[in-house]
Amino acid sequence: MSAYWMWWIAAAALIAAELLTGTFYLLAVGIAVACGGVAAWLGAPIPVQWLIAGALGVVGTMLLQRWKRTLAASTPAQPGLDVGQMVQVKSWGPGGIARVAYRGSTWDAEVAAPETSRAETMYITGMRGSVLLLSDRRPDGA
Repeated sequence: MSAYWMWWIAAAALIAAELLTGTFYLLAVGIAVACGGVAAWLGAPIPVQWLIAGALGVVGTMLLQRWKRTLAASTPAQPGLDVGQMVQVKSWGPGGIARVAYRGSTWDAEVAAPETSRAETMYITGMRGSVLLLSDRRPDGA
């Protein structure tokens, strides 16, 4: 079997594996390996084939990393789906920790600001881990 077929089979395997991961990194490496196969098909020596595949793999990965960083920076942060939802306070415990009924379960909660008055019905303003942060007024924009 010719060397370029081995390169292309490896590229196909990498691209197929990419379909399982969805990260695009294996796609970049698979394309680089396919370019190594093109170099083999054109008759380049084996060290040149590896150099082309390696260099293009590094460049493709760096470009993909930059693209993902730019995409993440341009995507606005989405508020939590729980923000603005009403909860029923079951009890207040020591240290200002409350037990509230929300989504068919009992959650730990605390007031978002010290000056917030405690009420039987409160609204979620945020989350800290799995602890709900509460306010006596519905947050703006919720």
